[in-house]
Amino acid sequence: MYTVSPMKQIAIWLAVAIGLAFALPNAFYSRVEVHNDAVAQGIDDTSWPAFLPSGLVNLGLDLRGGAHLLAEVQVGDVYETIMEATWPAVRDALAAERDTVGFVTREPSPADELIVRISEPAGAARALEIARGLARPITSLTGAGSTDIEVTGNGPLLTIRLSEAERAAVDDRTMEQSLEIIRRRIDEVGTREPTIQRQGEDRILVQVPGVGSAQEIKNIIGTTAQLTFQPVLGRASGADQVPAAGQEVLPSLDQEGVFFLLDTAPVVTGEQLVDAQPAFDEFSRPAVNFRFNVSGARAFGDYTLDNIGQPFAIVLDEQVISAPTIQSHIPGGSGIITGDFTVEESTNLAVLLRAGALPAELTFLEERTIGPQLGQDSIDAGTLAAIVAGVLVVGFMVLCYGLFGIFASVALAINIALIFSGLSLLGATLTLPGIAGIVLTVGMAVDANVLVFERIREELRVTKIPARAINAGYDRALSAITDGNVTTIMVACILFYFGSGPVRGFAVTLALGTLISVFTALMVTRSQIDLWVALRRPKTIEV
Repeated sequence: MYTVSPMKQIAIWLAVAIGLAFALPNAFYSRVEVHNDAVAQGIDDTSWPAFLPSGLVNLGLDLRGGAHLLAEVQVGDVYETIMEATWPAVRDALAAERDTVGFVTREPSPADELIVRISEPAGAARALEIARGLARPITSLTGAGSTDIEVTGNGPLLTIRLSEAERAAVDDRTMEQSLEIIRRRIDEVGTREPTIQRQGEDRILVQVPGVGSAQEIKNIIGTTAQLTFQPVLGRASGADQVPAAGQEVLPSLDQEGVFFLLDTAPVVTGEQLVDAQPAFDEFSRPAVNFRFNVSGARAFGDYTLDNIGQPFAIVLDEQVISAPTIQSHIPGGSGIITGDFTVEESTNLAVLLRAGALPAELTFLEERTIGPQLGQDSIDAGTLAAIVAGVLVVGFMVLCYGLFGIFASVALAINIALIFSGLSLLGATLTLPGIAGIVLTVGMAVDANVLVFERIREELRVTKIPARAINAGYDRALSAITDGNVTTIMVACILFYFGSGPVRGFAVTLALGTLISVFTALMVTRSQIDLWVALRRPKTIEV
């Protein structure tokens, strides 16, 4: 007698077949990986059949080797940038009432403050009112009721600084922007499944499997890549020349010992850049083509129209990479950056510009390079542990439960394959703790079978009809199986929510393995037993 309907039998084994198909690529990992990389580059590759799934389990840093970096974001740099952007607005607002406040000058001040002096002390109260009128309310929930700047007065001096609420908001925005830009830069290079996450208030953890050294990643993400186009006021006598307020002295990238005196207010910035591609100039030298958005194109076009015959500087990370003279009006917002580049440098510069400028400098606190051989050793050790665990569990099940133990062992093999299938479909990253989770699942996978088989043994003492004993055994073991696996999944969810990195990898494989083990125990093993009972129709069974 069948206890599982034929349609349900077909559904179970169809699900198993689909799962095994998705797990199959992991048995040919290197071959499928080469195929996937070729497809991603638009190359027609026939090394792996197109009709088969090609998803792989992503290997973590400890299994594949790669780079580990811990960087600290210098959020204080952003305060200075905001103060620089605030100065023109303050200057223009006060200059509009020169009759009352007199002349306006900027005084030396800390990076996160703006100190302004007015020449008419009698107009201090009015100047304070004007400066405070520039403050804008903070719209975030934590900063409700606060403004972005605080203005204090001391005679003819006005001190402008960011409010505490604005500092907190700036810190959050800076970290989110840095995370996104780092992710975009690394994705541009084409690395596989990097781990990029925030740690603490101002640190970012970056783990990139499959790269040769940590320095390669530092070269990509460690460059601020702040691009500006600034007016040139003239040549500076040297690095020791003291610029006036609103001016700065920057060195030339190509010409050693040459310094330019620039206006600090840029015409356009890299934030208005929408595209950058490596190219070659008219002399076949490596260069970078760029294109601005609408606002950037308008500002760039207006400036070139009004300053024909005047030089302007293309500044990258406080170095003048080019200072051409404007020969004609440049409409459309596109142009070319030339310099003493190699092809690799122009390509990397284009990547950095496309990804955007980091809002603040990164300081690398920790860096490690994990060799692929060490990762292979971890894989070998994890594979050996899984094989040993599997052999011991299979041996135990066969010795204790005979033929039914063989059915459970077949279900165990299917269980492991389905775990890899699930990891491939989820795009999860397998780490060494993840392998530990799989090894643990090997032991837990037969736990439900043990409960069922012991219940069947008890039922056989009451009834000698095999089908009735099997049905009763499964029915009465179901509650215990459900309780045990639900609590395990709850623990896995807690580990995933509160943990990070390797702990999450362990939680994912544990939860996935537990869910699949319930399916294999209650469905796959049961299906094998019912098929055997239907075909052999035994009068008695030994469990």
